[in-house]
Amino acid sequence: MKSAWYGLVLLAGLSVTPFAQAEPGGCLKYGAAGAVGGHLVHHGVLGAMGGCTTGMVRRHEYRKGLREKAALWDREHPADPNQSWWQRHHNALTYQQKAALWDKENPQGGAPGGVAPVAPGAAAPPPGAPN
Repeated sequence: MKSAWYGLVLLAGLSVTPFAQAEPGGCLKYGAAGAVGGHLVHHGVLGAMGGCTTGMVRRHEYRKGLREKAALWDREHPADPNQSWWQRHHNALTYQQKAALWDKENPQGGAPGGVAPVAPGAAAPPPGAPN
């Protein structure tokens, strides 16, 4: 009976694995690490609070970067105005997919928040021109 229970738990865990996202840990993961670190210096609750705050800030910054990259990708690839609402909705990509596409098209970096890359087909500014 016990081995059947373990097999069921393993099967459930393996079925959820493909849906896991590669995001930085949030409040629980960083909070647990902070609690362990804080416990070592006899300040477990303070460590957990600091870890939770750090985890929330890191995840917020990660998602903000995804949104900025997705906005750059949308700006470089405008939607077809002749598509119906259903086609635009059906063909919509997630922020994560758009950010991955933007990274693939711009391998030199060009981090969001900096100078926007030149759109395809647009003239590049002359050398020495202010940004």
